[in-house]
Amino acid sequence: CAFPRYARSFGTFHHAYRFFGGRVTAFMPPQGLLVVAAYLPAGWQVRFVDENAGPVTDGDLRWADVLFTSGMHVQRGQIEDLARRAHAHGIPVVLGGPSVSAAPEQYPGVDILHIGELGDATDDLIAHLDRDVGRPARQLRFETRQRLALSEFPTPAYDRVSLDRYFIASVQYSSGCPYSCEFCDIPALYGRNPRLKSPDQVLAELDRIVAGGAFAVYFVDDNFIGNQKAAVSLLEQLVAWQRRNRYPLRFACEATLNLARNERVLTLMREARFETVFCGIETPEPAALRSISKAHNLRMPILDAVARLNASGLEVVSGIILGLDSDTAQTGDNVLAFIEASRIPVLTINLLHALPRTPLWRRLEGEGRLTADGARASNVAFKLGYDQTVDAWLRCVSAAYRPEAIYARFAHNVAETFSRRKPVPTHPRRRSPASVARGLAILLRVLWRLGVRGRYRRTFWKMALPLLRAGRIESLIHVAIVSHHMIEFTRECARDRGEAAFYAAPPAAAAPAAPGIVPIRPGRAGEVA
Repeated sequence: CAFPRYARSFGTFHHAYRFFGGRVTAFMPPQGLLVVAAYLPAGWQVRFVDENAGPVTDGDLRWADVLFTSGMHVQRGQIEDLARRAHAHGIPVVLGGPSVSAAPEQYPGVDILHIGELGDATDDLIAHLDRDVGRPARQLRFETRQRLALSEFPTPAYDRVSLDRYFIASVQYSSGCPYSCEFCDIPALYGRNPRLKSPDQVLAELDRIVAGGAFAVYFVDDNFIGNQKAAVSLLEQLVAWQRRNRYPLRFACEATLNLARNERVLTLMREARFETVFCGIETPEPAALRSISKAHNLRMPILDAVARLNASGLEVVSGIILGLDSDTAQTGDNVLAFIEASRIPVLTINLLHALPRTPLWRRLEGEGRLTADGARASNVAFKLGYDQTVDAWLRCVSAAYRPEAIYARFAHNVAETFSRRKPVPTHPRRRSPASVARGLAILLRVLWRLGVRGRYRRTFWKMALPLLRAGRIESLIHVAIVSHHMIEFTRECARDRGEAAFYAAPPAAAAPAAPGIVPIRPGRAGEVA
């Protein structure tokens, strides 16, 4: 089982890894492929390689009978590279996951396609491979018609990876989202009626994650509060588990902005030690939200919603999209004004990209506005115009991630958000000599690399000194390493080596400017990964 590497982006935090002294090498464990590895027959010998942490070797491929892989559209080039390497050793490749499930036609060179979630197709695939592990004469497709209930999912094979090598661990509670935003493929892939694991399953997974050495966990659900009644039930048990185990983990999740309207959920999230929530705000322009079927973001004023989440100790991370049909010459200024007013430290500011099986794709296809031009950073013909839209994107990310700007937003969150989190007892793992030494080493790297050798060291010390005096070392480390990644990746964007959209793989002919980085314009740009 091999998971392909990601293209470098705002969301991978790869510039932060250097502060961990080589220990952290990847962002998050590949949850889906870990579930597949756990589901495979006990009699099969399984190796697991995440190429974000280390490469699949020729020795691995010589050993294997079959290579299983998975991934998203952004990883298409890396998936195809894995397939070529496996074929060079004469072994078949099985591909599953969201990208092939949405667009199987994009993978003509893969031997066996698994389309859809874990279920009857998985059992049929296993039965086929028990009979024949040779490369088929033509491509085979196994399509799930009856999904395995999440309550019957095995515990992911966390023992196959070193969890402490990841920036953050991951767990899944639910699948699906009740909303149908125009640009999102979640309803088509996973449905609008969220399906759930039992709280006991989740707690058992958390026990395994703690044993694996992780300190923070991201709930990778499409929408953590897609079923709010079920979320309350889980949260109540998470609170009890945290208290029973002396709060070994911090939690983060993804949720719609209307989370801010549910005081019961917010109270329980604070008690359970949720500290970060990603919300797809997308745009501060109300008419634009209505046009993309995201009016649920308007159930209360957006700035009020962000403030209410902050008041519960939740640092908000936001997605922002430029390139919507409603964009005007003023939209970039409106986005920057919103960033300043909301004081959200981290925003993934993307160009709109049409994904297969979305209402957006179907509409733009009907209007003749999908383009396969490999010199563009998106497959959408923007109404505002391509150059004007990309210029607005670059102006927004450059302004948002000036060191002074992101530090100012973090200063607000340290004072108004971090200070409102629930005080919790120090877990024995955090008091251990090894943990203290590791934390001290991270702090010293931060102070040396940013405070002594850094390009923006004066700005850094204005942020760092008050936190050092207050003894808020963990806040200092968090602000410093997250900000550094955003600042450095923005510099890459300004040098035309970063990504303006994070959804689709480049065409095969597009050559990256540097390993893992795809340029954004011809001459200054090629298509993004």
